[in-house]
Amino acid sequence: MKHVIALDVGGTGMKAALVAADGTLLHEARRATGRERGPEAVVETIQDFAAELLDTGRERFGEPASAAGVAVPGIVDAENGIAVYAANLGWREVPMRELLGRRLGGIPVALGHDVRTGGLAEGRIGAGRGADRFLFVPLGTGIAGAIGIAGRIEAGAHGYAGEIGHIVVRPGGPACGCGQRGCLETLASASAVSRAWAAASGDPEADAADCAKAVESGDARAREVWHEAVGALADGLVTAITLLDPRTLIIGGGLAEAGETLFAPLRTAVEERVTFQRLPHIVPAALGDTAGCLGAGLLAWDLLATEVPA
Repeated sequence: MKHVIALDVGGTGMKAALVAADGTLLHEARRATGRERGPEAVVETIQDFAAELLDTGRERFGEPASAAGVAVPGIVDAENGIAVYAANLGWREVPMRELLGRRLGGIPVALGHDVRTGGLAEGRIGAGRGADRFLFVPLGTGIAGAIGIAGRIEAGAHGYAGEIGHIVVRPGGPACGCGQRGCLETLASASAVSRAWAAASGDPEADAADCAKAVESGDARAREVWHEAVGALADGLVTAITLLDPRTLIIGGGLAEAGETLFAPLRTAVEERVTFQRLPHIVPAALGDTAGCLGAGLLAWDLLATEVPA
């Protein structure tokens, strides 16, 4: 059976699959990234994992994978197949496509940015299915975005498109790792809500999920923390809506797991802020933490579809 390798590399874990042409997951596996061992060891682990998947496909389906798609975090030069930089993994200028292609016996390899790859999956087979223009925004440790246009994801001229987390929504606000102050992700990411609720509740172990539960139970302090985060998020999203005019706005990541505790006030806050702009449909992501892996599979199949026969 013809299939491809899909691999999604995260800061702590890797998700992988063998994917059929119709999107069926033929085999799934997970492995720790092992970033505490250093960037070179992580790159070796990725290659080993991919090679195991190649062997599994050959044993189970009588032939090796036809291609591989890999999603990685950080700055990615997808066109040249280079993992440029990842702060949480410590690597710089890793020729990932070349290394994997060599390790996998010369099959074609596609490299993608993790959020844009997840956005590709959400757009084609998830919450954005059928939408010609969408914006996918996962709210996790940070906030990023994937701009969907007619079935593809816009990377931008330099590969930085969609970095909505670094729109300044509160000038002079909290310091951000990017060097600015008051960036959206310092106020409305899951980690930002966790920090704010830990301070407000006096419990250093409290996180965003705890805050959401406290909001649901009517805790006034939690409601204030939540209100501030939702307001900042709405401000950032309205800026994105003004620039991009998406038909669908897909919200994912850990904070979206709060469900209507997030979506009800967020839809209201966005609606209150728009003037001439058309409101997009604001919906939760559908694929959860499998989006990156599924998207990597789509990248691999896309690569095969565009290959010119010799």
